[in-house]
Amino acid sequence: MNTSHTSDANGVPASDASAPPTVDASAPPASDAAVRAELSRLRDSIDNIDAAVVHMLAERFKCTQQVGHLKANHHLPPADPDREARQIARLRELAESAKLDPAFAEKLLNFIIAEVIRHHETIAKSS
Repeated sequence: MNTSHTSDANGVPASDASAPPTVDASAPPASDAAVRAELSRLRDSIDNIDAAVVHMLAERFKCTQQVGHLKANHHLPPADPDREARQIARLRELAESAKLDPAFAEKLLNFIIAEVIRHHETIAKSS
């Protein structure tokens, strides 16, 4: 009986095609590492966007504080329902064009408006 073993160019014996491939169980598959790297990249982007959102909100509140002082100095009411309605309608349109849920955008703006009005009331009381 003549058994022949083959080897590759480096002298490593060729594997039996019927044998399952050897896998190092302690090493994660390459796809896991790629997924973790992509997840990290995306999370870094999210962190950068969150920082930008916080800075933009801070700038917005600086402006609304000035509006609050102007309103207080001229005895104007802290809330302006007509302006708020226009802003909500405008933001809903922007959200739709940006493929963002308009209802979510409206909830966010309502939250911000409520905080602005609270600030304006505080400014008016202290004037």
